[in-house]
Amino acid sequence: MKRRSLLGLGALAVAAPLAGCRQYRAEEEEPPPVVSHSPRTPDPSAVPTPIVTSGGGPVPMEYGAVMLGAYVDLRGLKPAAGIDLRRRQLGHPERIVHRYYSWTDQLPVTLSYVPPESTLMVSWRGPAYKKVNGGSSDKLIARAARRLAERKRPTLLRWGWDMNRAFYDWGGPDNNKDTAGYVKAYRRIHRIFREEGASNVSWVWSPNWNSRPDEAWNAFTRYYPGDEYVDWAGVSGYAQAQTPSAMFDEFYETYATRKPIMITEVSAVDRGGTTKPDWITSFREWVKEHPAVGAVVWFDTDTHPGSREKWRIDSTAASLAAYKAMSSDPVFTG
Repeated sequence: MKRRSLLGLGALAVAAPLAGCRQYRAEEEEPPPVVSHSPRTPDPSAVPTPIVTSGGGPVPMEYGAVMLGAYVDLRGLKPAAGIDLRRRQLGHPERIVHRYYSWTDQLPVTLSYVPPESTLMVSWRGPAYKKVNGGSSDKLIARAARRLAERKRPTLLRWGWDMNRAFYDWGGPDNNKDTAGYVKAYRRIHRIFREEGASNVSWVWSPNWNSRPDEAWNAFTRYYPGDEYVDWAGVSGYAQAQTPSAMFDEFYETYATRKPIMITEVSAVDRGGTTKPDWITSFREWVKEHPAVGAVVWFDTDTHPGSREKWRIDSTAASLAAYKAMSSDPVFTG
């Protein structure tokens, strides 16, 4: 069921700032043919697909609204200055401030540049599964849990993202295709956080929309820890020629009946002309048509190591205008 139909019914970090982020290079993808995207008109005779209208744990879904946030890291600016620039450009603070941390980093208790109105999302790298599942990291995990518990504010935790890509130490491809090992590690970390009293943490599970290798054993569903361990079902993706529907429909259809959906990392390659602002506009419409999406987190940076792509929202005046239009849309809360 589309958001507009339902509304009508009712409705990087202080330490290792880019640790864990990796460029989505064009040569690693196989873009499908470009397909135009236009807003779909609801079919009043169609049977609506059941979706969640609540959930999210300590960071709850706001039904009928989308929390729009970003990872902001801009060349020549410290995090506070970059986040303040976006506040001035958009007219309001980011609803979600996203930062990255390595496995052995000290997770934050306070970050002065996170506005009071914003929610922090911590993306926390992982090690190989055996370092979690064998128990050797239990003390490290417990310390991390106590740090986030000390924040005493609702906090989003995204551990071991993009596990279905051949990128990271915690990915299935780098762990002998052991998808069950990822699930076991995720559940162990979750249990230790619970035991340490980190009840303010909302758990964000977040594969990539595009599994690599694209084989049955590596499907994102194989990594799902289970409903009791996940507050937000998140998915990341960087558009080249793909439409938002091509990227995110399958994930949405799989989890929107069970969990609030978060687009945890998203941006678009500028292929010249108006391709980037057009994609932002198309993405805005896709989100509005999918009411289980409760949060979107942009990858707003031009500092990514080895990347020629300017993912920042103001890479062109037209891109910034399209993003500001999305940000000021009543569905995207300010």
